[in-house]
Amino acid sequence: MTAPPGQPDAVPVSLIVDGAEVTVPAGSTILDACTASGVDTPTICFAENLTPVNACRVCVVELDGSRTLVPSCSRPAEQNMVVSTDSERVRHSRRMVLEFLGTANDLSEAPDIVAMSERYGADVDRYPDAAARVDEPVKVQDNLYVRDYDKCVLCYKCVDACGEEAQFTFAIAVAGRGFDARISTEFDVTLPDSACVYCGNCIGVCPTNALQFRTEFDLRQAGEWREEDQSVTRTVCSYCGVGCNLELHVQDDQIVKVTSPADHSVTHGHLCIKGRFGWSYVNSP
Repeated sequence: MTAPPGQPDAVPVSLIVDGAEVTVPAGSTILDACTASGVDTPTICFAENLTPVNACRVCVVELDGSRTLVPSCSRPAEQNMVVSTDSERVRHSRRMVLEFLGTANDLSEAPDIVAMSERYGADVDRYPDAAARVDEPVKVQDNLYVRDYDKCVLCYKCVDACGEEAQFTFAIAVAGRGFDARISTEFDVTLPDSACVYCGNCIGVCPTNALQFRTEFDLRQAGEWREEDQSVTRTVCSYCGVGCNLELHVQDDQIVKVTSPADHSVTHGHLCIKGRFGWSYVNSP
């Protein structure tokens, strides 16, 4: 990390991760150090284009001298830290979180979380069949995207992307408490009647497909969604001169959805309504 002119460069930080020394730039997190050392740390609520909110707790690690496990996504790396990422205590904590999520939510369209559950041996069948679930009907209120909150794990990423992290629209937030907590528009109005500007940035960060393109939803309902047959092509949005990059997902020579690369210096994964949804003219006969 380079310091401002006239100030000395920040000193890199060295710490021990799973017995190996790793050095990272000042200001890095423990998760950055784990990544630099080649450790695959599971995350759900973390996104590289959002500020960590410590909601999911699957990235926790064991830190020498700490009474509790710490979230690696937000805890700053410090000199001479000793971190364990795969101890029995860490594995047990991650397994419990994943079991709770699998019991309360529909994770059928969240392959990354399903893979995490298999990796840590999460067993949702050991809980009673009467375990509380979200159990809400799918909200289909327009032709752009749908909301299926049975799949929502309350990671807060959509709320942040709609708020001060990207769009500054604040159309959605967490409503209710405890088991009644859910993502909602203001006063639970329909999406077209809310402050939503349909940038779709909430879809771009959703890890479970609780928010998804209407085109994807319709294809899934018809049994025609074949992600393995899709190609992804990066291009530049044609609507204005900003230079936002798009990733076109194409199936059967038809664009079925658009994402944006999180590592692009212009978009950082975010788009406006035109870039996210304004591509149907390409498919026009």
